[in-house]
Amino acid sequence: MFSKILVANRGEIAVRIIRACKEMGVATVAIYSEADRNALHVALADESYCIGKAEAGESYLNENQIISTALIAGAQAIHPGYGFLSENAHFARLCRKNGIVFIGPDPEDMERLSDKAILKELMCDAGLAVIPGTKAVASLEEAKNAAERIGYPVMLKACAGGGGRGIRLIRSENEMDDAYIQASAEAASAFGDGSMYLEKYIFPARHIELQILADEAGNAVCLGERDCSLQRRNQKLIEESPSPAVSEEQRARMIESAVAAIKKIGYTGVGTLEFLYDRAGNFWFMEMNVRLQVEHPVTEMLTGFDLVKWQIRIAAGIPLNFTQEDVRIMGSAIECRINAVSCGTLKMIHVPGGPSVRFDTALAEGTVVTPYYDSLIGKLIVYAKTREETLRKLRASLC
Repeated sequence: MFSKILVANRGEIAVRIIRACKEMGVATVAIYSEADRNALHVALADESYCIGKAEAGESYLNENQIISTALIAGAQAIHPGYGFLSENAHFARLCRKNGIVFIGPDPEDMERLSDKAILKELMCDAGLAVIPGTKAVASLEEAKNAAERIGYPVMLKACAGGGGRGIRLIRSENEMDDAYIQASAEAASAFGDGSMYLEKYIFPARHIELQILADEAGNAVCLGERDCSLQRRNQKLIEESPSPAVSEEQRARMIESAVAAIKKIGYTGVGTLEFLYDRAGNFWFMEMNVRLQVEHPVTEMLTGFDLVKWQIRIAAGIPLNFTQEDVRIMGSAIECRINAVSCGTLKMIHVPGGPSVRFDTALAEGTVVTPYYDSLIGKLIVYAKTREETLRKLRASLC
């Protein structure tokens, strides 16, 4: 096991990782930008280092500065959280070059699975139904030709996308020009990669994702599904587990298929398989996230497994000590994302409490919400024995 981990992130996920490390007896190193000098994750870590200006490109995305800080601090591993460098194969390879463990998949796996076309072929070979689509398109003209073959409406998506960025719904050819230019520019700004691909628009459909854990010994388990259908501008707002739309029989079948697919592609680490579930009861594989998800706490509340701790253990070469039969999907858990709609100083905060109520945040009185980073400032997660009871608890906690 590692003795010291550098947390290459900020906000609530940095706080979440630091707390998991403390419970494991692992020392932590925080990095921060000039804008986050007084942030909670800085205060909670055993050591902290300022690595640059407020802009993410000069701090939380500054690969060389982060590696240098890890080496100076003597960190054996780097946990990237989600966003920023969490799916950056170049950074993972840079960690390896400097003798530092990247807490996530190997860079080769990241590159292999980040290509949406290759990934869909792998999942199709593994027995999953995939959404009809294309490989990366090289130009606007190629995108138009592909859309004609697939048939409108289509979804235009960033190859390196995530978090709802670089996505456009296109209902006709007349909408393609502006949508392609805007989505590509948005993707280039957010991910450093403006390449796009297309897939058939399936509607109406629910957004269902399955949480996977897989170790180096070839063991894999699925911790059930999350329903992430409630979204705003392609950004998830509310997630729940289990999905009220999925039957026990469907769940068992999908878990079996997902575990088999993960074993076949040889993936190691924490990962999420994302599907669209249509009104006919079909699950269409959409993409895979090779990192910790923002919504991971809802699965933790439902199953009792700490995903951050297991992510760290797997990176340290420790095998899973439980099997699929040990996973119990009982009760109901729901998460609400809390997003800032303006900037300023937080003068007062009331954190909801009570049995099975959890609030993941980096907020404290005096926290300054800045315009430099993602608007997510907290996540409220509640659990109860039934969905009806969970909804009542959620409403009470949000008041």
